[in-house]
Amino acid sequence: MSIFRKKALKDLSTEPSGMKKDLKTMDLIMLGIGAIVGTGIFVVTGVAAQRDAGPALSLSFLVAAGAIILAGLCYAEFASRIPVIGGPYAYMYVVFGEFIAWMTGWLVICEFFLAVSSVASGWSGYVHGFLNSLGIHLPKALSGAYNPANGTYVDLVAMLVLLAVMFWVSLEAKTALRLNNVMVFVKFGIIALFLVVGIFYVKPDNWQPFMPFGFSGVISGAAVVFFAFLGFDAVSMTAEEVKNPQKDIPRGIIGSILITAVLYVIVTLILTGIVPFDALGVKDPVAFAMRFVQQDGVAGVISVGAILTLLTVTISMMYSLARIIYAISKDGLLPKFMSKIDEKNRTPKNATYVAGVCTMLFAGLVPMELLAELTNIVTLMYLIVMAIGIIRLRKTDGAPKPGEFKIPFVPFLPILLVIVSIGLMLQLQAATWKAFAIALVLGIAIYFTYGYTHSNEHTTEK
Repeated sequence: MSIFRKKALKDLSTEPSGMKKDLKTMDLIMLGIGAIVGTGIFVVTGVAAQRDAGPALSLSFLVAAGAIILAGLCYAEFASRIPVIGGPYAYMYVVFGEFIAWMTGWLVICEFFLAVSSVASGWSGYVHGFLNSLGIHLPKALSGAYNPANGTYVDLVAMLVLLAVMFWVSLEAKTALRLNNVMVFVKFGIIALFLVVGIFYVKPDNWQPFMPFGFSGVISGAAVVFFAFLGFDAVSMTAEEVKNPQKDIPRGIIGSILITAVLYVIVTLILTGIVPFDALGVKDPVAFAMRFVQQDGVAGVISVGAILTLLTVTISMMYSLARIIYAISKDGLLPKFMSKIDEKNRTPKNATYVAGVCTMLFAGLVPMELLAELTNIVTLMYLIVMAIGIIRLRKTDGAPKPGEFKIPFVPFLPILLVIVSIGLMLQLQAATWKAFAIALVLGIAIYFTYGYTHSNEHTTEK
């Protein structure tokens, strides 16, 4: 009996799936873009430019994108060689065994859980601002997370949007992602509108000094905007619903990362060219930039578009959260009722409901201002494990077979990912590390009080 008991690669590849396989490469690229592009452009850029990097925030995005691309390459090889649902959790079960797999899966759950809740809270802020501009005011007690001193007790709008997203994601995968695909095109339209209008108001003088906080500011900015790329891993959660996972998943991962990296850099350059960086400490920087140059009509369109398209982030993240919960419960490390597949839609409905209810409560009651960094640190930690896992997989199972994706320059690139991830983690504040330690302790406690004795592998050992 061992906490490091493994699953054989050949057994995983032959496990039957009860889900419908009808997703293709473009569906996965759209899923990835839907999950990634949102808070990064519409929320994070302004504060990060003002506080951390100035106009050099575009370089911060390149640094963060470099780490994400390295991670994406690792994901792509794993997804090609182990094309099963569960993403990093499933990969680590093969490479390092059950305990590391569980802890990796726990970190992924934390990532999506925090991301869904925080985006819903941010979405609620946009909606409240829009309703207020129309003269519609919700009772203060229902307008924010629990904070009696401020007179708020529950964020009703955040809870309602997650309720709607929960039921939408519980539908057939193709149907659930259809709205996501439509909103991705709306999102591209909004960004194109900003770029086409904004380029005429760029003042090169606003890019001076380009690095007001030095290169350390660029790195600090990268640690913050790393949050803007989270969601690309949503693609790896689709393995049991993809027609050709060995080829489509790597393409979906790399394609969505490259497209969003280019968008972030261009938008940041235009944004800091329009508005002096020290004036960008706002929650709606893209719309603010248009108001700054008296383009109020364009700013209004962007605000409404942001409200609509932030839905794609919650849909993509909720979709992925439900599937990682499903994958882990299927192995017995979480209660089995969450691995049940709905007979009509062929989706993990119970896992979706659990994910929805938990994120609803969290988004409605818990203030989210300080949790973006916690989302970053849990993600960076499991990316380190993934990078080490690639090196280990190459030693135990050799190089990928013909037709499978192969990350080049192993072990150099995985080691580089480890170094970059640790560097970004060290930029985060002490409070984030304390919360991270609590999350790790909680994950360990769940495994040893429930997961170890209920695991399918434990039953097999008996």
